[in-house]
Amino acid sequence: MIPFTKITQTHLNHFFEILGKENTFFDQAQLNEFGHDETEDLVFPPEVALTPRNTQQVSQVMKYCFEENIPVTPIGSQTGLSGGALSVYGGVGLSTKKMNAILELDEKNLQLIVEPGLITEELQNAAIAKGLFYPPDPSSKGSCSIGGNLAENAGGPRAVKYGVTKDWVLNLEVVLPNGEVIWTGANTLKNSTGYNLTQLMVGSEGTLGIITKAVLKLIPFVPNNVSMLAPFTSATKACEAVSAIFRAGITPSALEFMERDALDWIMKFDTSSAIKIEDTTQAHLLIEIDGTNMDLIYQECEKVAEVLEEFDCGEILLADNKAQKDEIWRLRRRIGEAVKANSVYKEEDTVVPRYELPTLLDGVKKIGKSYGFKSVCYGHAGDGNLHINIIKGNLTEQQWNEELPKAIREIFQLTVSLGGTLSGEHGIGFVQKDYMDIAFSNTELDLLKNIQHVFDSKGIMNPGKLFR
Repeated sequence: MIPFTKITQTHLNHFFEILGKENTFFDQAQLNEFGHDETEDLVFPPEVALTPRNTQQVSQVMKYCFEENIPVTPIGSQTGLSGGALSVYGGVGLSTKKMNAILELDEKNLQLIVEPGLITEELQNAAIAKGLFYPPDPSSKGSCSIGGNLAENAGGPRAVKYGVTKDWVLNLEVVLPNGEVIWTGANTLKNSTGYNLTQLMVGSEGTLGIITKAVLKLIPFVPNNVSMLAPFTSATKACEAVSAIFRAGITPSALEFMERDALDWIMKFDTSSAIKIEDTTQAHLLIEIDGTNMDLIYQECEKVAEVLEEFDCGEILLADNKAQKDEIWRLRRRIGEAVKANSVYKEEDTVVPRYELPTLLDGVKKIGKSYGFKSVCYGHAGDGNLHINIIKGNLTEQQWNEELPKAIREIFQLTVSLGGTLSGEHGIGFVQKDYMDIAFSNTELDLLKNIQHVFDSKGIMNPGKLFR
């Protein structure tokens, strides 16, 4: 890697000319605010933070940084969980938060064009107001941005039926590292013209360029849904029930797993909840069935209940009114906050074929016992996506910093041996890059690095992430 250039007053003056002083931040307290996301307690501030308002300004910044060999870290809403927005090498932190508009909502073609700083829930609400639906539904939808969703290929609870972010992207405007602006595809539902640059950009974690506009698909709004909260006396049995639901011919719109500790922590963190958890309950599945016909939805719920009976399921709470559904989903979406509020932790984002979920869960607990750590597990069970929160608890600094990486490597090795991989939706970023050799051979890693080099010959785009 070519040594990067440190920011000087000359550089700052040039950024003032492009963006104005009001969009250029270099006070240390301000830089610290741009230097973190939601990954553990890590802070890597940039040397200067910039908040462009349009594609032209992004292009000018990138062209100058490429010429000057200044590293650039794209920064969205800073809700990431893999350190993707951390300015590991200083340089420029380029925040897209002021590029947050819906530029066009095309009701005839069921698509819209948005800027990357738009908050995901705001997009969803704008679509619903027109009787339309944007399904990608990250748990942090109220604070995460579309640009971050694209960079990490975000999923969320409803990915099990509707797919992840990549499945809803038609075309992207991208500023390349040298400042050139391209469109990656076409605003069409089919496109078999050359390499698929659109899908290459989705999930690239800001290492290939900066997304400045996105053309996204919509569908007619799905008006009805029912949520089922199913308790189990065994977490393993709950995981076994997941694939059985699909084998019975049912595709829920969401299927979430929450083990007992996750439930206990969220109930302590959010004391307003009125949901009662029996002493014998060791896990819950949160299952949502949606559609246009309520009679058909209830029929599917009955089929699900019949399947769950085979796995020692207790009394199922059927939530079919808005207040009940909102209460259950509010708790599920806040589990991550509850874990973070209770302890220092590390979160792994493993994903396996859903039938292997029980084996993964049991293996994680065995590895934890071997290394002396406790884990709190929950996640998108319908996708086989298990979020493993490793709790520091009473571990010493030596155990946390030197022994725990060995345990994490064992978890990832188990995951890959089950046909899975390192991340389902959080990305690799800064914190998981040392484990990429588990998922990829040297040949495969070389191919990935060569692709990155074609886009960014100087390596200025989000250095320190993925495999660098």
